[in-house]
Amino acid sequence: MSSAVSANRLELLQVADAVAREKLIDKELVIEALEEAIQKAARSRYGMEHDIRTVIDRNTGDIRLYRVITVTEAEEIENESAQLTLEQAQAQYPDETLEMGSEVREELPPMDFGRIAAQTAKQVITQKVRDAERERQYEEYKDRANEVTNGIVKRVEYGNVVIDLGRAEAVIRRDEGIPRENLRTGDRVRAYIFDVRNEPRGPQIFLSRTRPEFMAELFAQEVPEIYDGIITIKAVARDPGSRAKIAVTSSDSGVDPVGACVGMRGSRVQAVVNELQGEKIDIIQWSPDAASFIVNALAPAEVQKVVLDEDNQRIEVVVPDDQLSLAIGRRGQNVRLASQLTGWVIDILTEAEESERRQTEFIERSTMFTESLDVEETIGQLLVAEGFSRLEEVAFVALNEIAMIEGFDDEIAEELQARAVAALAQRDADFDEARKSLGVVDDIAAIEGIIPEMLVVLGNAGIKSLDDLGDLASDELTDSEEGILKEFDLGEEKANKIIMAARAHWFDDEEDEPAVVEDESDETPVVEDESEVDASDDSDVVAE
Repeated sequence: MSSAVSANRLELLQVADAVAREKLIDKELVIEALEEAIQKAARSRYGMEHDIRTVIDRNTGDIRLYRVITVTEAEEIENESAQLTLEQAQAQYPDETLEMGSEVREELPPMDFGRIAAQTAKQVITQKVRDAERERQYEEYKDRANEVTNGIVKRVEYGNVVIDLGRAEAVIRRDEGIPRENLRTGDRVRAYIFDVRNEPRGPQIFLSRTRPEFMAELFAQEVPEIYDGIITIKAVARDPGSRAKIAVTSSDSGVDPVGACVGMRGSRVQAVVNELQGEKIDIIQWSPDAASFIVNALAPAEVQKVVLDEDNQRIEVVVPDDQLSLAIGRRGQNVRLASQLTGWVIDILTEAEESERRQTEFIERSTMFTESLDVEETIGQLLVAEGFSRLEEVAFVALNEIAMIEGFDDEIAEELQARAVAALAQRDADFDEARKSLGVVDDIAAIEGIIPEMLVVLGNAGIKSLDDLGDLASDELTDSEEGILKEFDLGEEKANKIIMAARAHWFDDEEDEPAVVEDESDETPVVEDESEVDASDDSDVVAE
């Protein structure tokens, strides 16, 4: 178009309408982009110092150019081509009613666009339309996070897959794609929208095919009972492209959640498996009872016995010898997924290992009781058989609990408790002597919650003063692998109390520190009256 003015006016509006429909943006935005483009080209023609405005009639397509003059205070004038004082404007435009801030519009004649001006106008229009299109895409997709969408592979760049969603582009980054899945240009693909960001280069829509939420959404699409809320997906754990576990429960006792997710002859679960490139899926019955849920999660392995440690969210599982490899899975996959699904740390033992460990613990504990209480081996074994494992339990348990053991009576129970108390006192004394030899200060020993044995462990770790202890973080004490006091099962709350108690003196020092007050008495006194000078001082002065 060599001349915007000579072109068919209605055709201009038709072009704007076509662009708006093609890009799915407001027609008004396209017309505003045209006005700005023509305005920029006109300023290039008439001079950049002029304030030139363009108006396109929305009904006829007529284009009008104006030069705008603004009435401005004399001291604020920066551009004499676009600003005039009130006196200058009244003299130049006597027919206008003017006041400070008024704008005067001078209509300019139609102009022909040269090649460069037309190219500039095209660039402005293209940029404006692109910005409007990006804003429309962000507004459309910003609330669609956590949904599954369909698209066609547009291109693959360094392992990242660009997906054409029809009205926007999205990307599956390398780490969000299923391993060994080979997506090619033109392939139709489903993915999970996990993030939408409005970045300077435009809205970025991030997709994933590996996240657990993607599998949950696929099941929701395939299983009507999930969509209706009868069946709830409680947890999902995935090893993308290989295996997954999904825990489901039903609010209707008449609906089997596992059977509903499997479908007739496995049709429903197979549809999800096909979408995930053959990923094997174990559908687990969820249970509010942690032990039952974990046993279900370890399927297809059979479990003989479980021991829960609820404080540390840890469970010990005993399986038959021939089920060990099945429970652990290839490269630990089965137990790892079960742990992710349930949120518990799972330790797996065979029956033989558990039996051997029980025997070892029995011998160790009975020997400890025999030596500490100075009793026969049989008595030590009886105590262990009744569930006693520590000296503290014998020393402070109700007397009748010991007396009730077969072959014991009140007299034996009292004697055992007395020996246990004496043994604990001697042990604490030994620990106290050891911590002193290690240089651990008494102030640490006085902190509530710290027992003598802990002091020795702290001393061996180089923690000898309140400052040493106060400088630690709670996980440095409690971490299950590297924590200094990991064997004592402190818990984070108790560890924090101990550390804060060690830091208390830091704040005491601040409170007790005396304020520095300048005492003029320490300085050489200023003599205001010569009569106040001591006579001896006078004699010294005379002598000098």
